[in-house]
Amino acid sequence: MTALHIASQFDSGAIEVVRLDDPGDIALRIRADNASDVAQWFHFALYGAKDQGVVLKFLNAGASAYPKGWEGYRVLCSADRQHWFRIDTEFDGEVMTAHVTPQTQCLYFAYFEPYSYEQHLDLLAGAAASPHVELERLGNTLQGRDMNLLRITDAQESATDEPKKAVWLIARQHPGESMAQWFVEGFLERLLDADDSVSRVLLQRCVFYVVPNMNPDGALLGNLRTNAAGANLNREWAEPSPERSPEVLCVRARMLQSGVDLFLDAHGDEGLPYNFVVGSEGCPAYNEHIAGLESAFKSVWMAACPDFQDQYHYATKAPGQANLGMATNWVAQQFGCLAFTIEMPFKDNADHPDAITGWSGERSKKLGASVLQPILATL
Repeated sequence: MTALHIASQFDSGAIEVVRLDDPGDIALRIRADNASDVAQWFHFALYGAKDQGVVLKFLNAGASAYPKGWEGYRVLCSADRQHWFRIDTEFDGEVMTAHVTPQTQCLYFAYFEPYSYEQHLDLLAGAAASPHVELERLGNTLQGRDMNLLRITDAQESATDEPKKAVWLIARQHPGESMAQWFVEGFLERLLDADDSVSRVLLQRCVFYVVPNMNPDGALLGNLRTNAAGANLNREWAEPSPERSPEVLCVRARMLQSGVDLFLDAHGDEGLPYNFVVGSEGCPAYNEHIAGLESAFKSVWMAACPDFQDQYHYATKAPGQANLGMATNWVAQQFGCLAFTIEMPFKDNADHPDAITGWSGERSKKLGASVLQPILATL
């Protein structure tokens, strides 16, 4: 009989084991990011509990970065790391408890479906095989990993007299928000589909700049929100530095070269069980023209994809109250363009729930593909 064992020494692995004597009473602690006190992400494997009732108790869930994120949340698990499903989970305000009876000797658990560094490299290589794509290396992360950009367009000149529009999409500033890279994968699959008329027109009219993973170090380290130095990259855009946030520094420099006509920053939200966007209404540069573009973009997206909605979202920022350290606000202010932060749930989409998967990587991909419709309509 295989002894009980928990492993997390792999890509994005993160957990602390407190007690592992009885499969019906396993006690864990959610591990903080490597250089900060943010604790929310977990990813680990349990060995030796096949056909036994397993009870996992996350003892510090109530003291995590976003305790409300556990309300209505269900833990994800997988036997093959390809197909993930939700299990019964309760949260009493302090301890989160999950229940499952494994059908295999090894079962993986995660806060959300992981998107590994190998998947990231495969995504880059697969996209770069297209004649429409140029793979650029922008610089290094703090731990020496490549910061990569995909530049995507039709080789032909613009179909109109106007120059092509510069459309930027970035993802995973917060590395544990892995749904953001699933979103990018779906976006790229559709954009590079030669049989999709929306994509073909967009490639004729636009140049796309896509950064699939803004925070490779944090993703590999199993962090939720920060890079290897403990920096929240989505607060670094006003004054990035090579010592603390080289990831932002190199991407921002490339933006200043290309210009930006439309900007999207893909994220995940711990608390709200909906897909929504956050605009730049708090920026000094915000005006009626941008407000009109925002409204049109959201209306077309809702028509294109029922998984997107605009009823539930963050509170609107008052004029002049925007934090320009955040990507969406800095880009909107710098370039005077339409800019959105896209938020997807860690839980499920309450409007269209799925009892087996909840919100998932595959559903994130479908949402990413659907955003091409409002991009076309707006530009």
